[in-house]
Amino acid sequence: MKDLSMHIMDILQNSTRAKATEITLEVLEDSAQDTLTLVFKDNGCGMDEETVQKVINPFFTTRTTRKVGLGLPLLKQNTEQTGGSLKIESKVGVGTTVTAVFGLTHLDTPPMGDLAGTLVLTISAYPDIRFIFHYKRDDEVDYTLDTNEVYEILDGMSINDPDVIASLKEMIVENIQ
Repeated sequence: MKDLSMHIMDILQNSTRAKATEITLEVLEDSAQDTLTLVFKDNGCGMDEETVQKVINPFFTTRTTRKVGLGLPLLKQNTEQTGGSLKIESKVGVGTTVTAVFGLTHLDTPPMGDLAGTLVLTISAYPDIRFIFHYKRDDEVDYTLDTNEVYEILDGMSINDPDVIASLKEMIVENIQ
């Protein structure tokens, strides 16, 4: 995948397929540690230990529509190319946490891509799922978006309204710059 927002989209979709009702994404930039960390947490169906070990194999997938699952193996490869790591913790019936650590300034770290667009697209595609997005960059930026709060403000207006989508994207962009 050419940028991190595509990895983010893939992992968020994994959570939706796991029937999660709440998904958290944390993007943490730490200049002092020279790390960029993506943490995905969901309350989906979870996986047993055997499945957790298998999901980083590109020739394993739980999908029936194809015989390969490249998302997590590619994410693992991209993290390791930057001196980082991928950790997957999961418990059946509880959910899954995926932590991807990249070297922040490493030459092989993919660009972020359209993070705000990816988030808004995912949020609008799954209006019944609570999404919590937290972005922190050193001591400069600390921003959280919780779709429960957004729905309160919308007061019955659809999250899929083009004006709402545009406003959400603009709000995310402004708050993570």
